[in-house]
Order: sequence, then structure tokens, then C-alpha cells
Amino acid sequence: MIDPEVQERPALHPRPDRLPRVALSALALSVFIVIMTETLPAGLLPEIAADLGTSESAAGQLVSVYALATVLVSIPATTATRGWRRKPVLLLGIGGFLVANAVTAAATTYPLALAARFVAGGFSGLLWGMIAGYAMRIVPDELRGRALAVAMVGTPLALSLGTPLGSAAGAAIGWRWSFAAMSLISALLVAWIAARMPDAPGQAAETRTPLRRVLLIPGLRPVLLVVVTWMLAHNVLYTYISTFLDDTGTGLRTDLALFVFGVSALVGIAVTGALIDTALRRLVLGSLTGFALAVLVLAVAAGSLIALCAAIVVWGITFGGAATQLQTASADATGADADVAQSMVTTAWNAAIFGGGAIGGVLLDQAGPGTFPWAMLALVVAALVVSAVARTHAFPPADD
Repeated sequence: MIDPEVQERPALHPRPDRLPRVALSALALSVFIVIMTETLPAGLLPEIAADLGTSESAAGQLVSVYALATVLVSIPATTATRGWRRKPVLLLGIGGFLVANAVTAAATTYPLALAARFVAGGFSGLLWGMIAGYAMRIVPDELRGRALAVAMVGTPLALSLGTPLGSAAGAAIGWRWSFAAMSLISALLVAWIAARMPDAPGQAAETRTPLRRVLLIPGLRPVLLVVVTWMLAHNVLYTYISTFLDDTGTGLRTDLALFVFGVSALVGIAVTGALIDTALRRLVLGSLTGFALAVLVLAVAAGSLIALCAAIVVWGITFGGAATQLQTASADATGADADVAQSMVTTAWNAAIFGGGAIGGVLLDQAGPGTFPWAMLALVVAALVVSAVARTHAFPPADD
């Protein structure tokens, strides 16, 4: 399906067979800022709690309130701005992160920090609802998947390198400086976008489908179901990875495990970028199958350090391209309404972050961390069945 808005855009670069890497790198840095801002408090909870005079559990709500705001804001913000030109929306979103992180860095009370985090989460919802569509609008149709893969590389970079470095720096020189650094990066990115980012049109009024009808577009609901089940499976373990690793008795450090996971995820992004425009269905089915095998190893052999490390590598590779694969499937299924569909994907994704933490917490209290992989396996098998059955609109074969 051809997006009508693609026909409106001018030629944005002289070589339509090449990706506009400067522009896509700006989008990747935008994603990096969004993910870094979301995860940074998790590694600095003792310092933040002591400085703001609260408990570590209360400080942990700085992560939760961010995700909550993303869930609440994503769909309405995307719906309200889908007619706007893309560059001003991107500038608004990054400018919002600049201010919210600066306020967080300067906050002297817990309620002010919590409010700033909620605002940051709201701008996250706005950006997640438009970045994928923006990346696809500034390239020819045959390069849309590769463009999205480049734009999404900010996620594994933030998780594997940015968050550990930010946490280490915050612990060494103070948590406030980590958030101040995020504001500085945001300011530099605003200047970069203003100077070098090509614009793209919003959605024309006559092509805007009402929100309730977007949800009824064939193919979108299977994608959302795969998003929820796959992300629930991932977050059951990722949220409590430190507890799970301690339970294995292997001595594998959490920071090392997350680094291996992040680097492996970069491999998954590279594989996805190379194949997504010609083999989306095989990528999704292969990723889910590999993810399931990694989880099975974690269930039966996590006490072996070699098996545990191998499973983490496969977990990272198969999960690394998940966001790109599912956002591409959503965009392919919904065409001109891709931005609104992406906001639904974002909402489902962040709801799964909440749900994964909740499910993992119940399992941890009732049965112990050894049950995490079995719950994950049930969820990912459900995702695999849905994606295998949904072959007409959501995950069609390449030759359809």
C-alpha cells in the first residue's frame, strides 16, 4: 500500500537509491535521548533517593511515571499533531526533553522531579508516535524498512552503552549531571535538526481515518497482539534480570550481561536492516523462534555459565530488531494512517513494560525467579502463533 503523503513530498536528496544518513542519524539520536531519559534513573536510585529525601522504592516511580505518561499521551498527541509538518513536531518533542531533563536535574523536591518525569514521558509519547513515520517519509518506498532500522539503532545503543555510562557518571559526579548532560545533548540535537533535517508533510485532512477505524484496519490488531505478548515476555525477565542472574548461581554480573545483551541487539538491528524490505515475515517468525529457544535454554540450563551467556546472546540478537520489525509491519498494514498506528504500538509497548514488571513481581513473590523463563515461553509461543496465522495483512509473505 502506498502512503498518499509520500507522493506529496519533494525530492529530499539527489541519490534516491541511498539513505539520507545524516537525517536518519538525527532520528537515531532522538531515539537515544528518549530511551536514555526513560532508563537513566534505574541505575541511580540510591543517589536520587538520598538527595531528594525519599525511599528507593519511591525514587523508582520516576521510571514508572515516565512510562505511564507515554501510555496516556501517545495516542492523543499523535492524533492531534498528525496534520502538522514533521520537522516542527520533532523539534517540539526534543525541546520538551531539553526542558524536562533540565528541570529534573535542578529539582530540589521529589514532587517536582516526579512532575518533570511525567512531562518527559508525555513528550516520549509524542516522539514515538511520529519518528517511524518520519523516517519512512524521507526515503523511497523500497528503502523504508532500512531507514527505520537506522533510525531505531538508538535503542540498543542507549541500552548497551548510554545507560551504563550515564549511571556510572552519575554515581561518580552526581546524578544531576547525568540529566544535565541529556539536556545538553538535546540542545545540540535541536540545532542539528533545525540546520540539516529535511521536512516532510503531515497527513492531509482528507486522508485522516478516525481513530476507532484505524484500529479496525486489517492487520493492525494482530501486530498489536504480537507487540503485547512479545514485550510482556521480554520485560518479565529484563525488569528483574539482576534477581534472575543472582538465582542462577553463575556469578555473571548484571552490567556485563546487559552489555552482552546490548551488543547482541546491535547485531539483530543490522540483520533486520539488511533483510526487512524483502523478508519481513521470515524475520518476525525467525526472531520469535530464536527468542523462544533462548528462553527454553534459560528455563532448563541457566545454571551453566556457558549456556546462560549463549542464551543472552541469542536473546539480544532476536530481540534487537523487534521494534523495527513490528513498526514496519504496522506501517505496511495501515499505510496513510501509520503515525496513529505507531502511537497504538507505542501504547501497547509501554503497557507491556508495566505488565511485564507486574507479572514478574507476582512470579518472584509466589514462585521465585526460576519461573520467569516458563512464563516468557508461554507468551512468546502465543506471539509466534499469532504472527504465523496472520499472513494476509499483518505479516504477509514477501511475494504477496
